[in-house]
Amino acid sequence: MVTVTISPKYQVVIPKQIRDRLCLMPGQKIQAIAYGDRIELIPVRPIRDLRGSLKGLDTSVERAADRI
Repeated sequence: MVTVTISPKYQVVIPKQIRDRLCLMPGQKIQAIAYGDRIELIPVRPIRDLRGSLKGLDTSVERAADRI
């Protein structure tokens, strides 16, 4: 676990080992969520990065007649 300090302008530097592990880039957007008594930072990824993430999903679902 790495400890960071909040600057007088409320800025925080994300440690290099975390930036490298998550492939974060300068200018990239991150969502900040207050969850209980902690803050979670979630990288916003382009929708294109999700391509193929549902590979193998069974799409043979019974559909209502008006939805075919």
